[in-house]
Amino acid sequence: MNEKTITIFGTSRAGPGDSVYTLAYEAGKLLAEAGFTIANGGYGGTMLAAAKGAAEAGGTIIGVTCSAFKNSKANEYITREIVTGSLDERLDMLIKLGQGYVVLPGGTGTLLELAKVWELKNKGFLEADKPIILVGEFWRPLVDLVASDDPDSSRGIKLADGPARAIQLIIDN
Repeated sequence: MNEKTITIFGTSRAGPGDSVYTLAYEAGKLLAEAGFTIANGGYGGTMLAAAKGAAEAGGTIIGVTCSAFKNSKANEYITREIVTGSLDERLDMLIKLGQGYVVLPGGTGTLLELAKVWELKNKGFLEADKPIILVGEFWRPLVDLVASDDPDSSRGIKLADGPARAIQLIIDN
């Protein structure tokens, strides 16, 4: 597979009109315009918003869904669905697909996603050239808190004030 894929993590609870939904839409759109394929969890919220933005820009969207969610269906903007059997398999696939990671505001699911890619990066199990970019200020207190215990922990994290800066950091990486 020659495509450069960026995995986007974020909340499923966002809806049209929410700032994080708009953030996700812009991220998906700008990534697709820059020639990237996006991968995400394939359902609603920021996953839908990013997929919609990418689709409207002519991009490819990989939705990694989970058969454990019995009544869930991939959103209509997904161009390629990968069905996994568990949440762990789903996250592992999203990490494997990504050549970089854009992390939007979110809850415990997004926290799990961020924590796993962050730990893999810190332990050297994730290639050094795969950036982890946190968009906005949402995660900054967590990064600062972890850095207060382990100052080297945030070396693999980049902060971006918005989607345009996140894409620039990916391109410059």
